[in-house]
Amino acid sequence: MTWTQNFTPVGGSLGWSALVAIVPTLFFFWALAIKRMKGIYAGVLTLIISLMIAVVVYKMPVTMAIMSGVQGAVYGLTPIAWIIITTVFLYKLTVKTGQFHIIRSSIVSITEDTRLQALLIAFCFGAFLEGAAGFGTPVAICASLLVGLGFNPLYAAGLCLFADTAPVAFGSIGIPVIAVAGPTGLPAMDISKMIGRQLPFISLLIPFYMVFVMVGWKKTKEVLPAILVTGISFGLSQFLSSNFLGPELPDILSALVSMICTTVFLKVWKPKHIHRFQQQEGGIVEVAATAERYTGGQILKAWSPFLVLTLFITLWGVNGFKDALIGNYKGSNGFLVAMNSIGKALSFHPAVPGLHNLVISNGKPVAAVFKLELLGAAGTAVLLAALVTKFMLSISWKDWFLTFGETISELKFPILTICSVVGFAYITNASGMSVTLGKAVASTGALFPFVSPILGWLGVFITGSDTSSNLLFGNLQKVSATSVGMKPVLAVAANCSGGVMGKMISPQSIAVACAAVGMPGNESKLFLFTVKHSIILVLSICVITYLQYSVFSWMIP
Repeated sequence: MTWTQNFTPVGGSLGWSALVAIVPTLFFFWALAIKRMKGIYAGVLTLIISLMIAVVVYKMPVTMAIMSGVQGAVYGLTPIAWIIITTVFLYKLTVKTGQFHIIRSSIVSITEDTRLQALLIAFCFGAFLEGAAGFGTPVAICASLLVGLGFNPLYAAGLCLFADTAPVAFGSIGIPVIAVAGPTGLPAMDISKMIGRQLPFISLLIPFYMVFVMVGWKKTKEVLPAILVTGISFGLSQFLSSNFLGPELPDILSALVSMICTTVFLKVWKPKHIHRFQQQEGGIVEVAATAERYTGGQILKAWSPFLVLTLFITLWGVNGFKDALIGNYKGSNGFLVAMNSIGKALSFHPAVPGLHNLVISNGKPVAAVFKLELLGAAGTAVLLAALVTKFMLSISWKDWFLTFGETISELKFPILTICSVVGFAYITNASGMSVTLGKAVASTGALFPFVSPILGWLGVFITGSDTSSNLLFGNLQKVSATSVGMKPVLAVAANCSGGVMGKMISPQSIAVACAAVGMPGNESKLFLFTVKHSIILVLSICVITYLQYSVFSWMIP
């Protein structure tokens, strides 16, 4: 028996229906920002509220509503929680073997200044990981590295969430752009060009913004030359690659160029005052630090787990190889054909019982399958890096498995939090609540060119993914833009660019970041740390989009 979505279930009114549909989102904001609940309680209660609204108001059959939540919870386990488990596991291996102490000293040898370390790790290295893998990988890995360097966990998580805004629109080898090109019918290259004429302005700002949040204006001025080198090199590379190469490489190329430029610059320039921070109960305090001397071989060995990780993550994102890992390779390369057989055997897409093709949206049945691509998951790439690390660092199998067990034990509550918030996202989508909210935003008429990015921001907050937000609202953006005389490619790009600003407050991102830095139960603190900055940044995208619509229309391809 099928069920048809109704986007105006409250008296046929879009306005009243939207007010009801936004209740779970508002509750989540209230629970974290005002009530300051632990993430697991906020997540579970939000899940229950969304389930009740889906059943009582949207008249979704109970079984379908529950199974959509189950589908989300499974996706929360893999690939999302799987990335966190393996990433924290790899980090713990380097700590237990004493190698992270050498990593810390090697970073200090480039710069002892914490502000600059944040630029190199959270912004540059994080952008590279976002371009190669996405799905929470950069926040998990970079936040762990910063904590190991002595950063307060809250600042480590928050700074990595800030830094991850610049590259998200081109993450995972351009998947958000490639995905939205299909349902909208717009060329991916045009969308890439338009995003590349919006986000570089934000990319120039983010390095400054990160340091300013860390230390305030006075101490930010001390490292302004390095900030400019980082931001300009990244922003310029992002513009050139997105406009002349396409959506696949902007993150990776921009990250590498920015990292090299910043590192070389720091070899010839040092700030007058060196600042470092260490974790203390009351927050962060300034301390002195010096780097110990290690040989090149020792440093290479210490960094080898993360070098291998980078290799695997990059390989997992390469076209062809990526397809083979999930059993979808169509070429004739012998090695990839063999790999495709293994990937196919380890990829499972069973239909979600009681839900698959039973929900009718806009006259079409909605497929609902569990996506279990065990070999192709980014977390598996990290696990393989951890396996190689076992041999490189001469860790016994006993200690290797004990560390893995400890990691799972420490992350059990964060994993439940992740599953609950992803379940909430899936119920919101399957019931039609998210489309109700999207249509409400799209009905703003003459204001639409300004509020268009907010639709993407809302989509990423709900789904935790710029790709999912683009698929959810991309075509709605195109139709709404056409109705008000706005070029569709600008609206679709605004959905991508605005969406990335919602990443830092998405329940999934908050849960992932807290898990990575050992702050389970402190999601409300991190949410409060990021929410105002998310609003400021998305409003910046709104202004940029409106100006490109009304004044600088020559910027639209």
